[in-house]
Amino acid sequence: MKNILLVAFTLFLGIHSFAQDDCFKKLEEAFAKRGSYTVADEMHRNVIISFFTPEGTECRSGKVRVENGTIVSIFLQFDDSTYELYEKKFYNAKKLSPTITNGISEMIFTSDGEKFKVVFIDKLKPKQKSYKQADLPTDL
Repeated sequence: MKNILLVAFTLFLGIHSFAQDDCFKKLEEAFAKRGSYTVADEMHRNVIISFFTPEGTECRSGKVRVENGTIVSIFLQFDDSTYELYEKKFYNAKKLSPTITNGISEMIFTSDGEKFKVVFIDKLKPKQKSYKQADLPTDL
């Protein structure tokens, strides 16, 4: 009985921590809720590149050049704040340059099986302010 409980608890913790570690899901939810400003044609120096693997997602910092509304080059950032060009050929499901919708690219693929999305974190609209509820007197 103890072994079954231990296995169940370990499985629960594993699933729970996997859900908490899904960095892309948190970003996707924020963009769906708050929306995004338009992503202009230029170099965007503060993006998050979310790689999708069988184990989950891995989010890395980077920068991306956008031209004609599509991603044309990607740079991954190192810990020392330098960048390296992502030299693998990348494309969308139609083998074209990936487009951006609501601050997040469509799924991007490489010939060696990698898949990822680019999140333009600086384009996330701010949280909406809400009005403070009045504290009613307790002696009414």
